[in-house]
Amino acid sequence: MQSQQVISSLAALAQEHRLAAFRLLVQAGAQGIPAGVLAEKLGVPPSSMSFHLAQLSHAGLVTQRRESRSIIYSADYAAMNELMGYLTENCCGGDDCEAVCAPAERKEPA
Repeated sequence: MQSQQVISSLAALAQEHRLAAFRLLVQAGAQGIPAGVLAEKLGVPPSSMSFHLAQLSHAGLVTQRRESRSIIYSADYAAMNELMGYLTENCCGGDDCEAVCAPAERKEPA
């Protein structure tokens, strides 16, 4: 992955609604989510959601397909994995760092 693509991807994700939409799309899997449903779940006006989805699409993080009258958005897992790979490429100096880099346990809110 080229550094300009990484910058574009991170810039697209550096906004509250776009990050939330992308996370929902990642959770939804390959089936994706219609744009209107995303807007409703996030409490964002449909026109604003369209703008945010266009930014994610331009950055190459989401794909779209038409089903009848709906546009269904899906996370582009290959692009997401490339971005994650780029960010962790030199983790721990290339040594095996599974224990260091293992995700921390998340505490449930009280």
